[in-house]
Amino acid sequence: MSIQDAPLQPGQTAAAVPNKVSAGDPNTAAGGLLTIDLAAIEANWRTLSGRTVPIECAGVVKADAYGCGLEAVTARLARAGCKTFFVADLAEGRRVRAIAQQGVVYVLGGLFPHTAQAFAEAQLRPVINGLAELAEWDAFVASTNWRGGAALHVDTGMNRLGLSPDEAVAVASRVQLANHGFTLLMSHLACAETPSNPMNDRQIKMFRELRILFRGVPSSLANSSGIFLGGGVAHCDLVRPGIALYGGNPTPGQPNPMRPVVEMKGRIAQVREVKRGETVGYGATFTAQRPSRIAIIAVGYGDGFLRSSAGDRTKPPAQVIVGGKRCPLAGRVSMDLIAVDVTDVPDGRARRGDFATLIGGDLGVDALAATAGTMSYEVLTRMGNRFHRVYKGSVSQ
Repeated sequence: MSIQDAPLQPGQTAAAVPNKVSAGDPNTAAGGLLTIDLAAIEANWRTLSGRTVPIECAGVVKADAYGCGLEAVTARLARAGCKTFFVADLAEGRRVRAIAQQGVVYVLGGLFPHTAQAFAEAQLRPVINGLAELAEWDAFVASTNWRGGAALHVDTGMNRLGLSPDEAVAVASRVQLANHGFTLLMSHLACAETPSNPMNDRQIKMFRELRILFRGVPSSLANSSGIFLGGGVAHCDLVRPGIALYGGNPTPGQPNPMRPVVEMKGRIAQVREVKRGETVGYGATFTAQRPSRIAIIAVGYGDGFLRSSAGDRTKPPAQVIVGGKRCPLAGRVSMDLIAVDVTDVPDGRARRGDFATLIGGDLGVDALAATAGTMSYEVLTRMGNRFHRVYKGSVSQ
């Protein structure tokens, strides 16, 4: 078994080699390179906002803006005109508040015990998910005269978080009070990505009835896929897209209306020659059926490249782009490395130091997710911090 590391040709500089970086390039030491197009995120938000006019379009930036960087994404959306943001917890809320100082920030995870004061100090609005939370929030508001507001989340069928419909009905009478404190009534669609699922109609109907009881309180139901349900039936007063902002397809099975946002590349550490019959990687799950060239790429599950991307007996392995050609993974995904069969890549187009494209071009995030047996949400949010990040279209540009 030998290692191929072809030298530069006479008169050839590193910059002249496809995907090659020079010694002074800040990306030189990066095993993985993650490029995030902030202009595409803004364009996606404008596309979604345009579909829902005059309904307000918020931005969901939880989970570090789906792995794309909460601060950078929030700044870009705020500059574009986004006024309302949704996060998962207090820590994320504080980070958004530091960037979008005039924005409205809702914390979806709700009110944990003894945290009401922290919400007030950071000018954040909790999403009230149960009667115990509501009681604690009411006690805090009564003792401090706080007027920052809160959202009331009603469970219309997901059976996750939220007041039951009966509990919401019992609470509804308080909207007759001048200072009832509710700034948003919300619920969450469970099956919006499947428009024909009858659960969509059931949830929309139930939420419509609740809106009547909470007349005067703005309401929100639609997530990314909910925006695309026919006739805008789920739009209400505020839509709150998440995955669609980051390039995920909100209409599975149909062409993706969103612009791609993420490009993920991994550097080739070695190109090895493997004899016919030899195996590659842990468990010896890949056996070369011919004399092969195997590129070892410095990205693994420690970077969020899922182990299930290697495929199994029921599905083929993921592919990456090397030298302009799609190449399949060869064997299991390791913590720091993946192996790729580059036998069919023309000579000289797969070299040590080059980058292989893991997401990008015609290999979208949804395609990688499907190969790994998961969804684009998981792929994006698990992208590790070891990647060197490059932002295109920053707010300073």
